[in-house]
Amino acid sequence: MTETVTTDADQATSAETFQTLNPATGEVLATLPVESAQQIAGKLADARAAQQWWAQIGFGARKERLLKWRTAISARIEEIAEVIHREGGKPLDDARLEVILAVEHIDWAAKNARKVLGRRNVSPGMLLANYAASVSHVPYGVVGVIGPWNYPVFTPMGSIAYALAAGNTVLFKPSEYTPLVGKWLVESISEVVPEHPVLQLVTGLGQTGADLCTSGVDKIAFTGSTGTGKKVMAACAQNLTPVLMECGGKDVLIVDEDADVPAAVDAAVFGGFSNAGQTCIGTERVYAHEKVYDDVVARLAETARSLVPGDDTGASYGPMTMPSQLDIVRRHVDDALDRGARAVVGGRDSVGERYVAPVVLADVPEDSLAVTEETFGPTITVGKFATVDEAIKKANATRYGLGAAVFSKSRGELIAERLRTGMVSINSVVSFAGMASLPFGGVGDSGFGRIHGADGLREFARAQSIARLRVPIPLNVTSLARRPGMLKMLGKAVAKRFGA
Repeated sequence: MTETVTTDADQATSAETFQTLNPATGEVLATLPVESAQQIAGKLADARAAQQWWAQIGFGARKERLLKWRTAISARIEEIAEVIHREGGKPLDDARLEVILAVEHIDWAAKNARKVLGRRNVSPGMLLANYAASVSHVPYGVVGVIGPWNYPVFTPMGSIAYALAAGNTVLFKPSEYTPLVGKWLVESISEVVPEHPVLQLVTGLGQTGADLCTSGVDKIAFTGSTGTGKKVMAACAQNLTPVLMECGGKDVLIVDEDADVPAAVDAAVFGGFSNAGQTCIGTERVYAHEKVYDDVVARLAETARSLVPGDDTGASYGPMTMPSQLDIVRRHVDDALDRGARAVVGGRDSVGERYVAPVVLADVPEDSLAVTEETFGPTITVGKFATVDEAIKKANATRYGLGAAVFSKSRGELIAERLRTGMVSINSVVSFAGMASLPFGGVGDSGFGRIHGADGLREFARAQSIARLRVPIPLNVTSLARRPGMLKMLGKAVAKRFGA
C-alpha cells in the first residue's frame, strides 16, 4: 500500500518531493515534501511559542504527559514495529526490541528530570559564607534532532525524550530513508499533548538538514556518519549553535583466554549480524586470545553459516537499508581478500543487489579497510592476540571510540578500563544501550556529548548559577569602599588555612 502525505500547503511552499521505499522490494511507501528553509522557520516559530508553555508547566506536568506518551507507544508496539519493518527492512522482532528500549528511555527521562535538573544548593565557600549558592539546569529552548535510519525510533528517542523532559521543544528531521517512522512518532505525541506542538516533523534530504542547522535552533543533536557530522558542525558554527554528535564506530569484542567461548560467539554474532550489521555499536572486529582463537573461529563460522537474510518471518536479518552501503561492504571485503585475508564464511559473492550474506574474515591485515573503516554491514573480522597488552593495542588502534565488549571471567574490568571507548559491556554485547541510566556516546571520530542517563538530561539544559546574599557583613571584599588592609588580613587567614 502506498501512502501519500503531501498537502496543498506543502506544495505551495516547496514543489520538491522525495519517496521513501521498502528496501526489500523497492515498493514506494510514500511521497513526502522536501521542506524549505522558509517552512522550517515557520515551524521554529511555532516551536518557540510551544516551548514557553512547555517550560512553564514544570517537571511534574511534563512527566505526566511523557508517561502518557510512553503508555500510548507501548499499546501500539505492533503498529510502529510494522512501520519500521516496512520502511527500514529489519525483522519485526528487531523492530519490537527497538521500540521496547525506546519506551524505557521515555520512562526514565520523565521520572528523573526533576532530580537531575532541578535547583540544588551548593556550598558558597569560606570567602562568601554569608551567601546562599544554588545551581539549576534550564532548557535551551528549541532543539533540532537529526535522526538516523538504522534505529529510527530508539536512537533519536535518546535525544527527543530527554530534550522534552528537560523542557525543550523539538524539531525532528528523520532520515529520508525512514520518514514515516518519524511521522508516526510526531503524530503519537500530539494525541497525548494536544495543547501545543512540542514535537514537530521536518522532512527532506541533506539540504533540509543543513537548513535546520542554520535555522536558529538552540542546539542540534545529530546521529549519523562522521563525514556528515563534520558538515553539520560546520553549518552550526555559523550561529555558534551547540551540537551533540553521535557518529560511527568500529566496535571491538575481545575474547580472553578464560572466556565463556560459546557465550562470546553468540554475542559476536548478534552484535555483528543483527540489523544486517547496520549498527553503530555493532561488533565489527573480534580479537581472540591465541589459546581460544581456533575455537572462536570455528564456532563463529558454524553460527554465521546458519544465518539467512530475507524479508520473511524466518529471516535472521533484513536487507541493506541504504543501497549505497552495498558498495562500501563490497569494497571492504574485496580489499581484505586482495591483501591476503581468509574468507571463513562468505566472500566476494556475498554482496547482492539488496542483501549481504554473512561474511567472516580471518587473518585480515590490521591496516585493511575492513579493520580501519566502518563497514556497517553483516561482516566480522577475527584476529588473534597473545597478551592483554596486545589486545588493547589492537582494539584502540582506530580513530573511532564508541562501544566495545569484553568476555573474560577474571580480567573483564581491567581490560574494559583500558579501552578508548565511551561504553563497554563485560560478558555481554551492547547491554549498555538498554540501560537508561547509563550515558551513551563516544570519543574521537565517534563524536562527543552524551544521550541517555543523567548526562543525557544535562545535555539538553544549560547550567544557571545563582548567588544570593543572605546576611550583610562588614567584611565586604566586593566593594571598592572596603577598609584598607582588609584583603591583606584575609590573605593571611587563607595562608594559615591552606598553607603547609
